[in-house]
Amino acid sequence: MIDTRTLVWQDLTLCKKAPAVVQLWLDDSTSLTAKLKQQFPDFSVRVLSQQQGTPHAHEVSVIHTSKACAVREVELLGKGEAVVFARSVIPLSDDTKEILMIGSKPLGEVLFNNPNIKRGTMQITQIGNIWGRRSTFTIGKTPLLVSEFFLEKLYA
Repeated sequence: MIDTRTLVWQDLTLCKKAPAVVQLWLDDSTSLTAKLKQQFPDFSVRVLSQQQGTPHAHEVSVIHTSKACAVREVELLGKGEAVVFARSVIPLSDDTKEILMIGSKPLGEVLFNNPNIKRGTMQITQIGNIWGRRSTFTIGKTPLLVSEFFLEKLYA
């Protein structure tokens, strides 16, 4: 698991420093779930945790709330191995009730299949050889934050 507490996030221009194979994943505004399903016919989601918690300071600065949130951490699997680690911060509101009930269904399927959900600006981070991206998705009046970290097994 990745320690997400003290990450430094930058705008998408940092993407140019990533290896070309990583850039294809970082700088893509389409559904990561759909892209992973194309590459891995056995794609699945392993929910590591989903519980009420407090977002990290850098997450609060993006979603502009420190109210009660659900923090969901999952691994996206291909060929039975984790290829992406994802952390979502979902403020508890009437807008997010349904999302909190998805279980092991991919969050991306919900977010990209609803034309009323709007995606915000993407940011990039790097931890050693692992690159990550994050963006907000707004459901009704509630912004939630989705961070995705591309593990090296994705490119192997």
